[in-house]
Order: sequence, then structure tokens, then C-alpha cells
Amino acid sequence: MSLLAPFKDCIPNDFETTWRSPSNIAFVKYWGKKGHQIPANPSLSMTLKECFTETKVSFKQNGELTVELFLDGHQEGRFAGKIKTYLESLQCDLPWLKNLGVTIHTKNTFPHGTGIASSASGMSAFALCLTDYLHHLGQEDLGELFSKRASCLARLASGSACRSIYGGFTTWGESELPESSDKYATPFSVHPDFAHLKDSVLIISAEEKTVSSRAGHDRMIEHAFAEARFVQAKKNFSLMVSALKSGDADEMGRILESEALSLHAMMMTSPNAYTLLRPNTLAAMEMIWAFRRETQLPLYFTLDAGPNLHLIYPEVFQHKIKTFISHELSPLTQRIIEDERGEGAVKC
Repeated sequence: MSLLAPFKDCIPNDFETTWRSPSNIAFVKYWGKKGHQIPANPSLSMTLKECFTETKVSFKQNGELTVELFLDGHQEGRFAGKIKTYLESLQCDLPWLKNLGVTIHTKNTFPHGTGIASSASGMSAFALCLTDYLHHLGQEDLGELFSKRASCLARLASGSACRSIYGGFTTWGESELPESSDKYATPFSVHPDFAHLKDSVLIISAEEKTVSSRAGHDRMIEHAFAEARFVQAKKNFSLMVSALKSGDADEMGRILESEALSLHAMMMTSPNAYTLLRPNTLAAMEMIWAFRRETQLPLYFTLDAGPNLHLIYPEVFQHKIKTFISHELSPLTQRIIEDERGEGAVKC
């Protein structure tokens, strides 16, 4: 991997760093892979502000690779095992990883494993800490290549994590856009009308989902409608890019909801079919459609692989829309997180 080549022969030493990385919400979904963590179609997302993971990592010289991970102060062996497997997969490029002791303390501002992309924020935060360590060992500044390396490392840990490195809107996957890549995400500029989009996240259920996103991606391999979905996603990607560039909120919203529903349709028609939607998810969708018909206000929903809805709308309409959310939708939820377009990851 060329982005890691400068660090292959580094001599590890002790180092500690902390990074905060946000979740992101995909406007065009990535669902299905080709090869190792390569997307079957390009995706496009908005980075959030309030939904984030903060991660402190201590790297120490050790006789073997060991990983300890604490989530909200509680030791988590399962997640530590995933990080260890991930670091083992990088040893061809960074052979000295086998002699590290890694201790991770991490916490989220939102429920883990509920379809709000906690793997995106969590793995991108860890990838940023690892990239910081590489630059420390290589005595390199945190320049332009830093974010690209972090995005690439995040992708190898969790695909959508590569988009959380950057703020605003981000694309991932080879497309008609210049500098697009399957290996890392790239920032994407949008119309000024979308500079301050709001995202009210309706927590319908805070329970960890029954089928992981990784397992969902695997079920696309033999899915009868997989190729049709990839064609649809590529078309929607081009249409979404045009809508976000031109400031067309109605077209943006139409594609946004179509992508969300297509994602869950793929789950419900996959081998070993399943659904992550809940009755209150569907009830909220119906109420949003009715509200939009009655008011003509640009309130649209999307959701990732879980039951929890992201309500996307321009800041200028937030008073009327938040009144509707508070009065009509809040009884369907366990909690509402008021979020918005964010500026990306930061070192703490």
C-alpha cells in the first residue's frame, strides 16, 4: 500500500494520542463490496457534528501484539479482538505492529450498534490515532497526506469510516468526480443552500441491531437483485451530485428517501431475509410524508442499517419543523439527538 510505504521500517516507541471523529449519514448508500473493502458503488454522505466518538490510544513497545479496549469505561474483549485482527491485517505493510501493546479508551455520544454508524465514527477515530502515531514515528507533519492516509486506514477497518475523516459532504468510490477513489474518501463541495443542513435523529430503538452491517454486506454476494441495486445506486449518485451542486432540495430529498427505502428493501429480500425497521419507524415515515404534503416544507428522512431515522431539512425551516417533531414524532421515540452538518474530525 503506497500510502503506508514511508513507515514500513519505522522503529516503534511509546506514544499516546486522542482524536474525536464524527459519525456520518449516507445520502447515497454503500451496500455491497467487491474485493477487500472496495465498494460496489460510489456513496455520498454528510458528516455530523454531535454524534461522535472520542478515542484515546496508548501505543507501547511490547514483545507481541496485544490490544485492550474500554468502551465507556468497561472492558470489551469482542471489540478488542476486532482491532487486533485489523492490526494483524496491516502487518505486511507495517511489520513492527507485531511488537506493540495497544490500549484504547473510547466513548460515544450516541447509542452503539443501532444504525447510526458507530463503526464509522469509532473506526475512523482509531484510524486517526494510528495515523497520528505513524506520523510521529516518521517525523512527518500533519499535512495533506495525513487525512488521505487516515481515510484509507479507516476504510480497511470499516468501509463507511473513511468518509468520517472529513467535514461537510464526502464521497467514496470511483465515479465521474475528479480524484474519486475506491481506496479513500474525498471532500465534496455543495450549493450554499446546503451549508447548514439540520439532522434530527429519532432514536426509535437504542437496542443493538440483530444483524450487523458486515453480515448485511455479505448477504449481497448472492442477492438476486444485487446488480440492479448497484446500477440504481450509481444513477442516484450522479443525480444526488447534481442536486447538491444546484441546490435542488426537492430532488435531493426524493433521492434521499429512495436510497433509504432501497437499502432496507435489499435486507428484506436478501438470502436469510431480515428487517431492522420497527413499527414506530414506519409510523414516523407516514407522518413525515403527511406533514410534507400539508405544509410543502422540505423535510425528508433517511436511515442507515437500523431502525432510527435521520430527518434532514434546511436550517431556515427549523422552527416549524422542530415544532412538528416535538409535538408529533417525539412520542414514537426514546430520544431525539439534534444534529447538523459538522466540520469533521479533530485532535483533542
